[in-house]
Amino acid sequence: MPQDCHKVFGTLTRVTRRLPARLAAVLAALLCPAQALIVPLTGWTPVNGDANYWTDASGACLMREERSGQAFPTFTNAEDARAFALKLQGSLGRSVRAVVTQPVDRAGAWGVLAAYDYQQAGQTYRISQLYLSDRGVLRTVTGSAALKDAGACVNEMRDFIRYLAN
Repeated sequence: MPQDCHKVFGTLTRVTRRLPARLAAVLAALLCPAQALIVPLTGWTPVNGDANYWTDASGACLMREERSGQAFPTFTNAEDARAFALKLQGSLGRSVRAVVTQPVDRAGAWGVLAAYDYQQAGQTYRISQLYLSDRGVLRTVTGSAALKDAGACVNEMRDFIRYLAN
């Protein structure tokens, strides 16, 4: 995150402690877009100081941001995003279960939200994953929580990914 955004985010954090987490997240996203994931959700902290990995206080939910380096188109309308969402649903459906995809609007640029169940080591995780174009490069914001241990953090995390991450 550029130094100016660190200052802005620090100021916002101090000023917005009394505001709902969603409003603070929206303000931060508007002032410092397309930088490292900013998760000003109450009780969430970066994992090992890495601003691309966040966990809630209980450790039941994890969010991460990744830039793949892979080319990814900027969708300028819902129809193009929906067409990609359907292709993604088919592709993901070959390796994971209960796949649902949909286009999501991000201030005139469209992304795709996917949700699916992923199994690893006998545990099932519910994944929410947002696909965005960051100047023509794929950027994902992914949230995960074990189905059996889904805590209070799950809805807050999913709302952040669905409505605020950009």
